[in-house]
This record gives sequence, C-alpha cells and structure tokens, in this order.
Amino acid sequence: MADLVGDGLGHLVRDLVAARVAVVGANELAVLDAGGGTGHLAVPLAQAGHRVTVVDPTLDSLAALERRAAEAGVSERITALQGDAVDLPDLLEPGSIDLALCHNVLEMVDDPIQSLVGIAVVLRTGGLLSLLAANRHAVVLSRVLSGHLADARRALADPNGRWGDADPIPRRFTMDQLQQLVAQCGLVAEAVHGVRVFSDLVPGALVSGARETADLAALEAASANHPAFRELAVHLHVRGRKV
Repeated sequence: MADLVGDGLGHLVRDLVAARVAVVGANELAVLDAGGGTGHLAVPLAQAGHRVTVVDPTLDSLAALERRAAEAGVSERITALQGDAVDLPDLLEPGSIDLALCHNVLEMVDDPIQSLVGIAVVLRTGGLLSLLAANRHAVVLSRVLSGHLADARRALADPNGRWGDADPIPRRFTMDQLQQLVAQCGLVAEAVHGVRVFSDLVPGALVSGARETADLAALEAASANHPAFRELAVHLHVRGRKV
C-alpha cells in the first residue's frame, strides 16, 4: 500500500491495518470507509487484499468509485452504498467491521456524535477507528499567514472554528474535542497524531526535488506525535478501538 495516500496519513492507515491483521490472524479485513467518496483510500486497500465498503451520500462520488475500482481490477472487493454514517446500523451488520475510516466527515455532518455512534455499532469488539478531522488551531495560523488577520481573530473566537460566513467548513475540532467524541460513543482513544504539520507552510518551490520531498515527508512523520507541533497540524488524527 505504498501509494495509499500521502501527506503523512498513509503510514497511520498502514499501521492500523497491520495492527488489526496481527490481532485477527488473517490478511483480509472487513474495512468501512465512511464518506469515502471516489475511493482514494478504498481502492488501494482493496488492492492489498481487503474487502472495503464505502458509504457516501453522493451518487456521483460512488459512480466515480466504481469506475476507479473497475480500472484497478478490484470491483469484487469493493461495495458502494449510498448513505451517511448515522445510517450505518441499517446498512451493515452490527459488529461486522474490523477497521473503520472516518476522514473529514465530522466537519460536515449534522450530528458528529451520532455519526460516530453509527460507526461504533458496526465495529467488531477490538475493531479500530481511523478518525481524521480539521484542526481549529491550524486555520487560525493559516489565516494569519495569508494576511487575513480579522478572519484569524474570528476563527479563534468562534465555537466551531470558522473564520467567517464564506468559510466552506461548518466546524473544526481541537484534539480534546475529538477524544471526547470518541469516548462518548464507547471507543477508547489509543493514540493521537497531527497530519500535515508543515506541508502547507513550506513553499512548493522549496520541495520540488526528490530529496526535499523525502525530507519533508520524514519531518512530517517525526512531528506527527510531537505534543507541541501536532496542535498546529491541518488535520488531527485519532486512533480508536472498540472495547
């Protein structure tokens, strides 16, 4: 799964897969990608031998997923279902999923806790959750660096971390908020990470070569779990487990 996904998230997903495979003693996992869209995670996971169910509310995204899966020759390993995370108990058998991915979903849904509850219902005991969400601290820094100081001040004060009415993201989270949500739906937060700590801060011209790109990737991996730097990451990642 070397091409699973970039920007520091790939190794986190690979670690989750490896951890679950080690526990179940099988190389084929039942994976759920909630809000998985066009399959940029689902297809590589299917290519690695796993069975992936993608649940997404957008029919166009699911159609693109099916085309991508067909081109990759993994259509038989991917199931596309229309729906939201809150619908999962009606779409899948309870306790049927080994690994659930919930990436950049909680920012957009009407009820984040109910979405996570839906995921928790379909996870097996011992099953793992990969939760990724936008960091409210990062958007403040981003608006400052782009010269939008009033927006930064609004994002800092807004309870949802929004910088204004034109902000396309309905809500952002702190790490504490994400861990509390995970606990409220009956999961244990085993580890936390920052994703894209520095990538958006470095001008593209400075990382145009293979060596610079590799150095940036190594820096991202090294800082992902640093208590200070992960608080500035564009996205926050929580590894959860159903007990």
